[in-house]
Amino acid sequence: MRQQVFLLAIAQALFQTASVLVMTVGALAGSQMTSVPALATLPIATMFLGTATMMFPASAWMARAGRRTGFVAGATSGLAGGMAAAYGVMSGSLAMLAFGTFLVGVYQAFAQFYRFAASEVATEAFRPRAISLVMAGGVIAALLGPALARFGSAMLPAMYAGSFLLLSLVSTLAIGVLSFLHIPREAATRATGADSGRPWLRIVCQPSYLVALFGATTGYGVMILAMTATPLAMVHHHHAIADAATVIQFHVLGMFLPSFFTGTLIGRFGAIRVMLCGVCLLATHVLATSSGTGFASFASALVLLGVGWNFLFIGGTSLLTETYSVTEKSRAQATNDMTIFAVGLSCSFGAGGLLKLFGWQTMNLLLLPWLGAAALALFWLSAQRRKEQNWQGTQSV
Repeated sequence: MRQQVFLLAIAQALFQTASVLVMTVGALAGSQMTSVPALATLPIATMFLGTATMMFPASAWMARAGRRTGFVAGATSGLAGGMAAAYGVMSGSLAMLAFGTFLVGVYQAFAQFYRFAASEVATEAFRPRAISLVMAGGVIAALLGPALARFGSAMLPAMYAGSFLLLSLVSTLAIGVLSFLHIPREAATRATGADSGRPWLRIVCQPSYLVALFGATTGYGVMILAMTATPLAMVHHHHAIADAATVIQFHVLGMFLPSFFTGTLIGRFGAIRVMLCGVCLLATHVLATSSGTGFASFASALVLLGVGWNFLFIGGTSLLTETYSVTEKSRAQATNDMTIFAVGLSCSFGAGGLLKLFGWQTMNLLLLPWLGAAALALFWLSAQRRKEQNWQGTQSV
């Protein structure tokens, strides 16, 4: 069990390195190919489009072919995507660059199931920690992703082409790691497929499922919007590309470093309380952006953004695993992640236009109502659960 979780954590580190690399230079590479601010973030938006498009097919295919086969196929798509994106940069084609990042998004679609695979091989007691440990692989990505993006940006005459070639190299390493993965395939799941378990609507209409989904979606949407806009905002406020990469590095450390203890916090305090803490941290990020546009302001805000995302996303994942059976997991997981990345697609594509329209600080202030709605949903679910516990206690008496 622990060996498989360890391999998944390494695979997560390599995948996240590729994702962070695109988030670091994707908008900058796009901006040098178009004079339209709204199109600068197109390479990042198409990455999320690839993820949202492939979420259901990836889940359905892995239910039949197995996790390892799907994971290796996803990493292979990342290899092809990096090469296509590099060619797009060298040829000056925004469309080819966007196609390459779309393929990276396909890689991301498969990789989103790493944490679910960890929950499947873990015992019930170890499950929250297994999910957290896999997500902790992103700590390596926090150091490696921006560094590779920065190093590769000037590696070739065409700016940023080398960064995408390094993405292909990282994906190749992931293929090697994933080939050693061994996750048991449930015969019942393969045999019965999507016809087993409760109807899809009954699964997704559970209060716990809806709140877990809304919480994780809020964390991801807020994080992607601010993270995508950060390099553009920093360059606009006269910061160097190296400074922007460093801020992204701090941000990704904030995203994944807490994963070493998030599972323990969930086990002790419960997923809902940890998610509420995440909402508070994201609200603090918004307030931190109002302190100015200096390097310290960007860095502190992005660290808070990362930690808040971690608590909401891992807490939401842990809460979600309580809402479905083994035969229902394919549809439940795919619906969750497809929704998350559809929101991520909207936020990444809209980041450039919103930044141009409102500016960095006002754009972030507009996130507060969204965070307030997430907090209310979590308080409501907590109250509902207390009522159920009181009713069950009364019945047992």
